[in-house]
Amino acid sequence: MKTPILVAALTLFACACAAAQPSNTLTKIKEKNEIALGVKETALPFSYLIDSHQVAGYSVDVCLKVVESLKTTLGLPNLKVKMVQVASSNRIPLMANGTIDLECGTTSNTIERQKQVAFSSTIFVSSTRFVSKKSAGLNDLSALANKAVVATAGSSNIRQITALNATRQYAMRIAPVRDFAEGFLMMETDRAAAFFLDDITLSGLVANSKTPDAFVISKEPLSVEPYALMMRKDDPAFKAQVDDALRTIFADGTIKDIYAKWFESAIPPKGVNLHVPMSPALQRVIAHPTDSAQPAAYQ
Repeated sequence: MKTPILVAALTLFACACAAAQPSNTLTKIKEKNEIALGVKETALPFSYLIDSHQVAGYSVDVCLKVVESLKTTLGLPNLKVKMVQVASSNRIPLMANGTIDLECGTTSNTIERQKQVAFSSTIFVSSTRFVSKKSAGLNDLSALANKAVVATAGSSNIRQITALNATRQYAMRIAPVRDFAEGFLMMETDRAAAFFLDDITLSGLVANSKTPDAFVISKEPLSVEPYALMMRKDDPAFKAQVDDALRTIFADGTIKDIYAKWFESAIPPKGVNLHVPMSPALQRVIAHPTDSAQPAAYQ
């Protein structure tokens, strides 16, 4: 779908307007005949730019299946889709103020975030790890003691590594970065020893780098990250529609086709195949959908 991406700027004014937005997302969609999807530019293979104006990925395809379902249930065959660029640092405010209606990226469902937003059934299960240069020999977290590391601002990754750094007294110098591309570049150019992110996204960054063999992803999982589609809080009618659409594509096997397209096939722009088979945790989610933020639900 070649839909222009609108660059959404986070401002104090936008935040202040949150209360003015309709609490019923379905009503908002009907009135405007439009749904605004929050997307990312660098979260390969979940949500990323293939060229200057085409956004695609696993999460985007899942969201578009939800849109197709909404067209039927709402009687809006010509429902328009607006793609809005978001970052980890502004996706929740942009959801709260009505700029986006459904976020289609790599947002983990956490207890803390549930205080501000709602989540669909889980669509992917990942873990926090770090990427570094093979030549550096950084085999585990302790090897990063007293070193400069980076993680994305506003992410669960940066909160986790900050907590671990304090608990284990590693004295890492942790700096936030705006997005995945900046984080990887910081590590690649030796301005940071490691970049912390969800492992599947790290796999995509490494696979599409200029020298994939130069990097290594740590083995120890530091967390369980259930990805879900984010939406406004206290809007059960919209959440029910989204979850119903997901249950349908889970039950009829469509989700497996979408998964194979992005994780087990050659994907643009370089035709790289990530060769990542579906995890047992995700297979269980598909068989028994859940919107739990508890790590134990995925083990």
